Amino acid sequence: MDAVPDANGGEDDVDEGVRVDLNADAGESFGAWPMGADTRLFPALSSVNVACGFHAGDPATMLRTVRLAREHGVAIGAHPGYPDLVGFGRRDMAVDPEQVHADVLYQLGALSGILRAEGLALHHVKPHGALHHRVTQDEAAADAVARAIRDVSADVPFVVLGGPGGTVMQQAAQAHGLRTIREAFPDRAYLASGTLAPRTMPGALVHDPDEVAARAVAMVTRGEVPAVDGGSTRVEAETLCIHGDGPRAPDIAAAVREALEGAGVEVRAHGGVDV
Repeated sequence: MDAVPDANGGEDDVDEGVRVDLNADAGESFGAWPMGADTRLFPALSSVNVACGFHAGDPATMLRTVRLAREHGVAIGAHPGYPDLVGFGRRDMAVDPEQVHADVLYQLGALSGILRAEGLALHHVKPHGALHHRVTQDEAAADAVARAIRDVSADVPFVVLGGPGGTVMQQAAQAHGLRTIREAFPDRAYLASGTLAPRTMPGALVHDPDEVAARAVAMVTRGEVPAVDGGSTRVEAETLCIHGDGPRAPDIAAAVREALEGAGVEVRAHGGVDV
């Protein structure tokens, strides 16, 4: 085992062969309105979650993002959300489960078509924003998303919140025979319940690259993170997410990758995908 610094300046033991995926939400520009800095962000990543036109993105942006991901050897997943361009998909919506299923199916179909045209395949599916929050708590909504993934391909993994906060998502995936990839968010604060802290809560967003990097190493090596409402919560990190819309996202992603590799953790997309 190799001893590596933890988030508090101490040391953690890392087994040889530890691996984690590093993903980011991407392709979130819309028409003439840019969002994020994907060209600077992608070199640090091993996978991306591409917006599918509902909360952000548009056909030309999706195609451009897919081609950029291929250029950098980054695995490509879908990032479906609520039909809410004005709110960037971060407002809850009164959408029944059948509409959730249809909306997600539509978005997966759009990205899958672009991928097929480029000779690529869909690597994973990860809900965005308020839809993600809903499927961590609402069994019917989680089932609807899992059914949509299965209807496109039962071989495509469902990215679920790692730890106790993702139980509902994990159960939905299991019910439909889907593989899961457990995710943690080093640039977001957690509640003791294992769910992400609401963005309106003070301290919910972590902006300092060094702090995010330290949290990322701790998540992978110790499997826990401090909770903003006291104590700590368990996390299971097979993939780590950086929010690509943040102004410092490229710096954060680079710092996280450097810290992980410095800790002896291999950064690679699941399934050994080579795009």
